[in-house]
Amino acid sequence: MTITLPGLVLLIVIAAVCGAIGKAIAGGARGGLVVSIALGFIGALFGPWLAARLGLSEPLVLQISGHPFPVLWSIIGAALFVAIIHLISRR
Repeated sequence: MTITLPGLVLLIVIAAVCGAIGKAIAGGARGGLVVSIALGFIGALFGPWLAARLGLSEPLVLQISGHPFPVLWSIIGAALFVAIIHLISRR
């Protein structure tokens, strides 16, 4: 499995947007662009995993260089991850 450089850049931009939206929904977290990108990718892993466990479909999936990126579940997964981190750290 290979991904082109423009595909990788697009994937990083979409992950950053999804992570920033998820961070805003959950009440924010420290950090900037790099944190948003990381949250987007964590959400892209955590969200679909949770959706599969609950038997839910993936309504908004983008194909980037032949690789699927679940936008909606990435946002939801990032928001849940930030909420869990806030609960654990109690700031």
